[in-house]
Amino acid sequence: MRPVLLPANSPADRFYAGGRQITQFRGAGRLASDEPGASHEPEDWVASTTAVHGHSPTGLTVLPDGRLLRDAIMEDPVAWLGAEHLAALGPDPALLVKLLDAGQRLPVHAHPDVPFAVEHLGLGHGKTEAWVVLEPSRVHLGFARDVGLDELAGWVRTQDTDAMLDAMHVLDLAAGDAVLVPAGLPHALGEGSFVVELQEPTDLSILLEWSGFGIDGATEGHLGLGFDIALGAVDRRGWAAEEVAHLRGGTAGDHGDLLPDAAAFFRVERWTGTRTGGGGFAVLVVVAGRGRIVTAGTSHPVRRGDTVVLPAAAGPVTAEGEDLQVLVCRPPSARTPRV
Repeated sequence: MRPVLLPANSPADRFYAGGRQITQFRGAGRLASDEPGASHEPEDWVASTTAVHGHSPTGLTVLPDGRLLRDAIMEDPVAWLGAEHLAALGPDPALLVKLLDAGQRLPVHAHPDVPFAVEHLGLGHGKTEAWVVLEPSRVHLGFARDVGLDELAGWVRTQDTDAMLDAMHVLDLAAGDAVLVPAGLPHALGEGSFVVELQEPTDLSILLEWSGFGIDGATEGHLGLGFDIALGAVDRRGWAAEEVAHLRGGTAGDHGDLLPDAAAFFRVERWTGTRTGGGGFAVLVVVAGRGRIVTAGTSHPVRRGDTVVLPAAAGPVTAEGEDLQVLVCRPPSARTPRV
């Protein structure tokens, strides 16, 4: 078992624009198709065992040997995930990592939490997520005042985008910032945003806005539940500015654990220069420089734009390179209960 360098895995024909920044980041020769970076390929699903909602197997990562990563893990879960992870979380990596390039402002949307997903969708994961920013971003995040259910339903029904956005906090994020987005919190990445996104391993979105986007939100925006039920997953509470600011974890220049408050859902560290870390399943995103990823008996050259999946059985990993910067994305801590 050794680290595996992954090609791009970009589902085609998404309903919002983007993809050029992913093409530039990854560079020629490391992409999934002969015509990468199309205007509606705004996501790269890295080391994914999660399919696009309703469109399996789209979204699933194919390893260089032709197997789905999902199947390889099921064949040898201890080697891929480790005995501690397997005992606590089962043969589920419990993590999805994406590169996300917003070629236009994303629509306002929210994701269900675990209790909602269990009750209404029969799933064990919701979709808490986080962003590590690669390019400066303006985002809308959470309501700044309490919003009644009838008021929200009216905005959705009439597609009153101005009212939605006017009621939300706005954050200007710098490259290197990390932000936790709890399930339920309405949000929208701004045009030009380019982030590494960590999330629970689902593709569950409740659209509050779809006017002007290439999707029939009235039909597809409520997870098949109807908006009467789906809007119950949206956090309509007015968040104080201080509470939203607290969602910001590591900022540009910070190293080590960027989002300690997210440990029940996922973990992300920034490694700069030469650094060694413990073993365990991980997804590595090389965000700057070049160098090597070294495990026992193996050494792999890497450079900006590379993505790597690391099996637990590979053991401790070292990133070597003076100008190397790597995001190390890991599943939730098996010792930290979700709340």
